[in-house]
Amino acid sequence: MIENAADFANIVLQNGTVEESPFLTDAGAAALAVGLAALASGYAERGIGAAAVGALAEDDDLFVPGLIMTVLPETLVILALVVVFIVGA
Repeated sequence: MIENAADFANIVLQNGTVEESPFLTDAGAAALAVGLAALASGYAERGIGAAAVGALAEDDDLFVPGLIMTVLPETLVILALVVVFIVGA
């Protein structure tokens, strides 16, 4: 087991030569990041939208704050797309 520790350390520290392609390419990582951001945004909007509709049913003056709070998680996806296009360029 100790004999394999040095090989494992070289792999972890990437001191050895890597002749295989990486498991996740740059484009795959970008797609994963944007996809997870969109999934998290949708999950957040689910609860916020329900609360905003409930508040709007009670008081019509809460339309603008409810709309802002509902759209706010989408900025996460927009920011993720901007980062992908800036880093990818």
